Amino acid sequence: MNVGSVAERGKAVMDELEHVIVGKRPVLERVLWGVLSDGHVLIEDVPGVAKTLIAKSFAAALGLSFRRVQFTPDLLPADITGTYVFDRKTGEFVLRRGPIFTNVLLADEINRAPPKTQSSLLEAMQERQATLEGQTFPLEPPFFVLATQNPIEHEGTYPLPEAQVDRFLLRIDVGYPTPEQEVEILRRREERRSDDMPVRAITTADEVRALQAAVETVHVDPAVDAYMVAIVGATRTHSQVEIGASPRGSLALLKLSRARAALGNRDFITPDDVKAVAPYALAHRMILKPDPWIRGVRTTAVLQDVLNQVPVPKVP
Repeated sequence: MNVGSVAERGKAVMDELEHVIVGKRPVLERVLWGVLSDGHVLIEDVPGVAKTLIAKSFAAALGLSFRRVQFTPDLLPADITGTYVFDRKTGEFVLRRGPIFTNVLLADEINRAPPKTQSSLLEAMQERQATLEGQTFPLEPPFFVLATQNPIEHEGTYPLPEAQVDRFLLRIDVGYPTPEQEVEILRRREERRSDDMPVRAITTADEVRALQAAVETVHVDPAVDAYMVAIVGATRTHSQVEIGASPRGSLALLKLSRARAALGNRDFITPDDVKAVAPYALAHRMILKPDPWIRGVRTTAVLQDVLNQVPVPKVP
């Protein structure tokens, strides 16, 4: 696999997904950035804009094993990771693995469960392993979490812990379709005469791993490295920011910029790649001071201000 293969297979995956997701190719590409970067994706938006459908369809198109957990207020950590149960026939405790033992875990409406349950994903997301009763079990690669959440202003939701939010490589929204796109959604449903929308498998688990390895070969100029660090550093010193992005934010810029470049059939990163991925890689890692937050300022606007201020390097 090389960068050209990433661009070709990535296009095939997105073409297949567009059969079921109407008019959201930029959103699909952002999710694919996360997959190729071996990262976790948080999809945040109002109900009914195909967040869950996007997650399910990606798992199907990538040819990966898939499990879904519907997060609810009474969900327990063991419902996600698994537990030991007593077998009356053998008289022994046997391991019952939870849904986390899969390639793609859809954490649906993740902010409807209390923080203790949300935090049960931390070890799996960071270290790709799960510990049950003191015994550690590795998760088979590729493993990534596609989580959906409704905005926290809605009733019955809990804000994600900061440590958990930081584990997501990127956060994206979906947005409402245009009237023309919504008409197309209705037309396709009328033709199918069913709510089911089958998706063909375009890749396999081995192929996804090979594509991720190819993305790691994308060249990064030292000047671009310094540019990414300067952006993240500026988020920490901005007058409206309480806590800026951590070094994990710099790594997120690097990984996502490489994936964007590879999907564009380039084996090198440009500053434009960094600027394009920055809103999705950094905005959710920043915490604003109370005053600007109350006045309606949001991290995306602050981040745009940061991008406007940091000098863009000239790359040979």
